[in-house]
Amino acid sequence: MFFSIRKWVEYGCAYGTVVIKPNGKTLDVFTPDEVLITDYDNQNITGMIFKDTYTQGKWYYTRLEYHRFAEEKQGEETVRPYYISNRAYRSKSPDSIGDPVALKDTKWSELMADSPPILKTNGESLDGPMFGVFVTPQANNVDKSTPLGLPVYAEALEELKDLDVAYSRMTGEINDSERIVLADDRLLSPAGTPVNKVNPGAAATKNLPKYVRNVYGDGPDSFYQEINPTLNTEVRVKGINALLSQIGYKAGFSNGYFVFDQKTGMVTATQVESDDRRTIQYIKDVRDQLEKCMDAVYYALSVYADLYGESPAGEYEVTYDFGDITYNREEDRARWWNYVNAGKVPAWMYFVKFEGFSEEDAKAMVEEATPKEDELFDSKYKEE
Repeated sequence: MFFSIRKWVEYGCAYGTVVIKPNGKTLDVFTPDEVLITDYDNQNITGMIFKDTYTQGKWYYTRLEYHRFAEEKQGEETVRPYYISNRAYRSKSPDSIGDPVALKDTKWSELMADSPPILKTNGESLDGPMFGVFVTPQANNVDKSTPLGLPVYAEALEELKDLDVAYSRMTGEINDSERIVLADDRLLSPAGTPVNKVNPGAAATKNLPKYVRNVYGDGPDSFYQEINPTLNTEVRVKGINALLSQIGYKAGFSNGYFVFDQKTGMVTATQVESDDRRTIQYIKDVRDQLEKCMDAVYYALSVYADLYGESPAGEYEVTYDFGDITYNREEDRARWWNYVNAGKVPAWMYFVKFEGFSEEDAKAMVEEATPKEDELFDSKYKEE
């Protein structure tokens, strides 16, 4: 399930927010149109309703799963147990939630309508809700009343429209740039007719190449003209690149990061870090948001494991390894080959790391390529 993290992040960047929730067997991912926020503070979302649906015959079934903390009095103390409630509904229309139906009459029959209060083993409240929320790092200046994030392209909607117009005009110009020949019918003759027997007329205007148009001259002279439209591709591409640069900047990337028709040469990691500092910072911010989301997901999984005795209760540690943002494989390859030449690492490690060999095959290849020392006497004189 964790192999889908990239897809989840892409959904999060496109929608501005995704919510990841354990369901007891695997993880469910919800977009903003599938959830309803019921409680949040300046830092976190603590209450939410999740929507799940399926269709059976003519019926549309909907389940609402409500997660929340509730303040309760226990003697003189106030505790905040966590509750999960499930309600099912049935309708004949996909546009209506319909009427309540018992969970036992749906595919969710194994779920409880209301969970008992969920607390830590020591009776304290949970550290957070049993779901994780991934939110894009930029501030939501469109609707400050919601904790949801903005799509990464939210600030560049006008530029995206302009880009669509600019690209459409360029492709339209290319489609209309076909060479056209306007020729008087007196210059035309059926294919295969000898030159000395040219007989212009209606027959000559049939089966012409698609770029030839027959015209009728209105004077004694025959008419012939070629039209070769001039393309403004270079100018239009410059305009497209300017729009792409603006869109990229508003989406959080460095100026010039997106280019329509150019490819930069190989650059070093130092150059990337220097030229694309804004891009690198944005990637780091997205990773931080992903870590925060996954920390909450792991905590929810830990709570489930404690509740159902799936693993020993206790502390756990999460380690993230996203890799170096400015990593350059060719630089790393050259550096490792220098290590091999300097005798710092065996050659087989290089072949495993960069050439895709298995450890066994790499060791065998290196051994076979290692020159054998000449022996002083021929093998037939060796003692048996």
